[in-house]
Amino acid sequence: MKVSIIGTGYVGLVTGACLAEKGHDVTCVDIDPNRVSALNRAESPIFEAGLDDLLRAHVGRSLQATTDLAHAVMATDITLIAVGTPFDGREIDLTAVLRASRQIGAALKAKDGYHVVVVKSTVVPGTTDRHVLPALEEASGKRAGVDFGVAMNPEFLSEGEAVNDFLFPDRLILGGIDERSIDALERLYEPFKEVPRLRTNTRTAEMTKYASNALLATLISFSNELANLGAAIGEIDTIEVMRGVHLSQYFRGRNKEGLPAITAFLAAGCGFGGSCLTKDVSALIAHGEAAGNPMPLLRSVIRVNQEQPRRTVGLLRKHWPSLADLKVAVLGLSFKPGTNDVRESPAFPIMRELVDEGAVVTAYDPVALHEARTLFPEPKVRYCETLEEAINGADAVIVVTPWQEFSGLPARLNGEQRRVVFVDGRRTFDKGSVPVYEGVGL
Repeated sequence: MKVSIIGTGYVGLVTGACLAEKGHDVTCVDIDPNRVSALNRAESPIFEAGLDDLLRAHVGRSLQATTDLAHAVMATDITLIAVGTPFDGREIDLTAVLRASRQIGAALKAKDGYHVVVVKSTVVPGTTDRHVLPALEEASGKRAGVDFGVAMNPEFLSEGEAVNDFLFPDRLILGGIDERSIDALERLYEPFKEVPRLRTNTRTAEMTKYASNALLATLISFSNELANLGAAIGEIDTIEVMRGVHLSQYFRGRNKEGLPAITAFLAAGCGFGGSCLTKDVSALIAHGEAAGNPMPLLRSVIRVNQEQPRRTVGLLRKHWPSLADLKVAVLGLSFKPGTNDVRESPAFPIMRELVDEGAVVTAYDPVALHEARTLFPEPKVRYCETLEEAINGADAVIVVTPWQEFSGLPARLNGEQRRVVFVDGRRTFDKGSVPVYEGVGL
């Protein structure tokens, strides 16, 4: 198919590159001419494993970028809206989605033939029907379901693994206003032969995205609440507790080896971050309250998560009554390994807590230093270009994001003549690997 994609952020760009890999002819649209020029040189604006290879393979062949939205729509069979939907604390901002919808509608006004418009941005239930569809009809002067199709196809991409997630999906949610719209999505995903599919309406598709992220966030906060209780009681390691829970047939099934991937979200740590979980759960809470349906469970999920950075710093107070002038290295500033996305990373509230307590803070990340400096331009934090520079002279080390580069940290610290407190914010290191180990839920 000939596909146009509006927006070249994580979702739009990864989707475009991967659809080109699957044999489609893709045009990516963005309002930033510099970004478009870079993409047409096969230069990625984001750090994402495998994306550079796809751009080099397909740019100039089956993948191109442009600022001309109308031309892209006219030249393609299906258009995906993949622009941002930030949350302002009360509701998601649909400005970019509606602007794209109106521009697509204006292009459709002059276009002959049937075209399908697909919302891929994360939007609260009812958005496609109540906002996107009317905007398309008004701008085009045409009727949805007759002259053009409308669909909703949520993404389930994990940053750092987004390319692999798209090329090898675990599910496809195909929502549409009618069968014809859904059939167009079926043709788009025809190369994904064995992937389970759910054909449904747009509101159910929208809700499925939020339900998925809310479940993952709930699992994390559930584990952290138990971890905090275990630490208060003493002589309990919540990581081992969860291993015991994972042995249940509910997770393993009977006579099956290994554990399902979802158990990774049942681990104690310093809190979840990223552009999706916090935003989507908060947006769902606000949407529920606007509908007259408070969401007390999800409110508690957010509250527990907000407390975890403070509790992580609190582990240092077991060794020092005051953190004033304490030299602390904070390692890992992106919200997870494999990405330079620092949005909602627990590293920043951890550093804020340390700075407010008077600690001397150094910070390091293998790929996200520029983004961290931009988001958190704190003069009392010294951002370091190397791991060695960050940990040099530190009294304590807090690992927030367990990059592979940090795997040798215990050996380095064991070579120190002085006592260094090692705080494992993700419980990924062996608790016996360093002389002084502290971990959430231990």
